[in-house]
Order: sequence, then C-alpha cells, then structure tokens
Amino acid sequence: MKYVTRFAPSPSGFLHAGHAYSASMAYKYAMESGGRFILRMEDIDQTRCTPEFEDAIYEDLSWIGLKWEEPVRRQSDHFEDYAAVLEKLYDRGLVYPCFCTRKEIAAEVAQSANAPHGPDGPLYPGTCRHLTDDERAERFERGDAYALRLNMEAALKEKGDQPLYFEELDKGVIEADPAKFGDVVLARKETPTSYHLAVVYDDALQGVSLVVRGQDLFEATHLHRLLQFLLEFPTPQYKHHGLVSDLKGRRLAKRDKAATLRHMREEGYSVDDVRKLIGFS
Repeated sequence: MKYVTRFAPSPSGFLHAGHAYSASMAYKYAMESGGRFILRMEDIDQTRCTPEFEDAIYEDLSWIGLKWEEPVRRQSDHFEDYAAVLEKLYDRGLVYPCFCTRKEIAAEVAQSANAPHGPDGPLYPGTCRHLTDDERAERFERGDAYALRLNMEAALKEKGDQPLYFEELDKGVIEADPAKFGDVVLARKETPTSYHLAVVYDDALQGVSLVVRGQDLFEATHLHRLLQFLLEFPTPQYKHHGLVSDLKGRRLAKRDKAATLRHMREEGYSVDDVRKLIGFS
C-alpha cells in the first residue's frame, strides 16, 4: 500500500523534538511505501498562530531532512469550506447553537453529583439543545456569543445500529465509541471550525490514507470516525505513537524552549544528534 501521510502542526510556537518524531514517522511511512507526504498548517487559532512560527516550521522540517508537496494547505485560507460543511450538518438537525458561557456550563455541571465525563472532562449538559427556533433567533439577533455543537443524540440516531470501526496500525480494528464526547463543539461564532471538524475534512480532501499522530489524540479518533460517517468521508488507517518526554519524564511542550529544534540547532546539536534523540538514527 502506498501511504499518503501528513504532518499538521499548529504554527503557534516552535517545533520540539516530539514534533520531529511525529513528522519523521509520517514521512518514513510515506517514503518507504512509495507514497506521498503532505504538510498542512492547522492555524485555526488566529490569535496565537503567526507567520514567524510558520516560517520556523518550514526551516526546522527542512533541517531534519524532510520534503513535502507544495502548496501547503493553511486552514485559515479555507474557513468557507468548513462553514459550508457545518451548514449542511445544521440543515440535517445534527448541529445546534449553544449560547452558554463556560462559567454557566461549569456551574450547571457542579450542581450534578453524577455529571457524565468524557475524554476532555465533564460533558455539556445539553442546556441549549432544545431551544425553539424563536429563542435561537432572538439570541442571534442580540448578537450573543455562541458555539455550534454536534447533536450527539441525533447523530447516533442517524447512525442507527450500524457499528463504526477504524483500524489502528499494529493493533487491528477498533470499534468507535463517539458517544463518550457528548455534544462536542464543532465551531464558535468567531471561529468557523474546530480541530475535530477541520482535520476530518482536510484529511478526506487531501486523500490522507494513514494518520500518524501522538497517543494523546487517540480518543479523538472515536469522534472523528462518527464525523467521517456523517459526512460520507473515507476512513484512513491510524498510527498513534507514544509521546516524547524530556529527561525528567515530562511531556514536551512548545513553551519549553530547551526542547525546541531551533534551540537545539543554536546549541550546536546536529541533525544526527536529534535523530538519535528521537530514535530515528
């Protein structure tokens, strides 16, 4: 099988050794299979993503010897695409506006001793799910802030009794359990998409056949499989790898300057040094 893989960083900071590991693994699968390697900029958050960090990503990936197809897709250039997908889901009753603030949601969750929890914490209690069209129109007219949430109940009803599966490389076929996420946010008033919606759309659009990413995103695959079903997108294979840690066993983060590829380069590390560090020597 010729794999089409991708590395999709957010240009909101400098890449660290963990990014180099993930990108190198995706690149290796593509090259060894005679496939293709794609680079994509997940720059949805326009307040944190900058051209400086995007340029640094190109520099760092080139430094460790990776090459990618051009042009590079920037998600911020395609907000209209995601909005169109959301509109279709909205028309099918699969998405609804939620006007609750984070404070209001936290207060309502706190009142319930048995509030259900998902991979990302307490699930949204569904306060706005049953607002009438008039109530929603009034809130829109007032200019209230809102999020667009997936109506999980409606989505599972559309799925019916049909089980959904995805294949984890080296582990086999896994049945998806998207209900654990509840009515997850797919967009906000000021941001017309979420990571979940954009990544599913872009992977399908770009023909990605193997998604290589960190183990911290494994649970999200359950939700992504449901979105693929609802949008009639193909399901790629997945490879969730272990996370790279520092010498103290802490997960690497962009805020940790010492772990960035730029800092390593400035300190005299060679490409071979970095490749040995991440296990690709």
